[in-house]
Amino acid sequence: MSPGSRPRQPSLAQLRAFVAVAEQLHFREAAAEIGMSQPALSGAVSALEEALGVQLLERTTRKVLLSPAGERVAARARTVLEAVGELMEEAEAARAPFTGVLRLGVIPTVAPYLLPTVLRLTHGSYPDLDLQVHEEQTASLLEGLTQGRLDLLLLAVPLGVPQVTELPLFDEDFVLVAPKQHWLGGRADIPREALKELDLLLLDEGHCLRDQALDICREAGRDEGAPVTTTAAGLSTLVQLVAGGLGVTLLPRTALRVETARNDLLTTGYFADPQPSRRIALVMRTGAARSAEFEEFAGALREAMRLLPVRVVGG
Repeated sequence: MSPGSRPRQPSLAQLRAFVAVAEQLHFREAAAEIGMSQPALSGAVSALEEALGVQLLERTTRKVLLSPAGERVAARARTVLEAVGELMEEAEAARAPFTGVLRLGVIPTVAPYLLPTVLRLTHGSYPDLDLQVHEEQTASLLEGLTQGRLDLLLLAVPLGVPQVTELPLFDEDFVLVAPKQHWLGGRADIPREALKELDLLLLDEGHCLRDQALDICREAGRDEGAPVTTTAAGLSTLVQLVAGGLGVTLLPRTALRVETARNDLLTTGYFADPQPSRRIALVMRTGAARSAEFEEFAGALREAMRLLPVRVVGG
């Protein structure tokens, strides 16, 4: 570009190509991420540099680095692409609610127990909605929501995260699951203080249910340094460890039937009021283009979940 001439308008394709490279710092991986050939991606980035009149990348034989200008332009480009995505969502939502793709993120301690209800509702009431489900842990889901990879989340709250709106669905109690013949089995008035001395089995780090269980234990006065020697990646494994006599665990009520119904090596017990519980909600980006649609969906889900062993809350 000649000195004094004004930069040309970059295309969205050029911005997408550059943002992909800025995130991956690798041309081949960036090309694969956005479904573009590597030569086309390289050409798009070069065209963007020519259009703007600045060098965005520092290329060597071994790696790709962002120049200082590239760092600033990448941040702006992401904002532009997010705005364009929101514009397309706005247009799609305006054309017809409950049509097109809905990318729903669900945590692992909810997915197996609530998805049947979600899917029945979707198929019965919103047949034109293309529901795509992604099961991930909370941190990954929130990242996907804020970056636009996901539209709506189904998980435990509160999150304490800015720029997201929680639409509460229900509260559910935790139940003590123990080996058969355990002294707390069959009781309906277990004091929380009983958790102080029990061998408690928990999920791995990263699961919000682990954090909730630890919070309950702290409230019961359990020593924060009390060892947790065995953990599991999922509730099914956790229950098998309990059946094997390694300790006890806490299950949300919605998981109880699925995980314990056909295992005669287990017993359950219920806590005295107020019972420890968790709240499940739909979570969306604050100000999302499809906010009204998501709020209606939340209302329909609340009604559908009245058949579950939960206490429905919210609007």
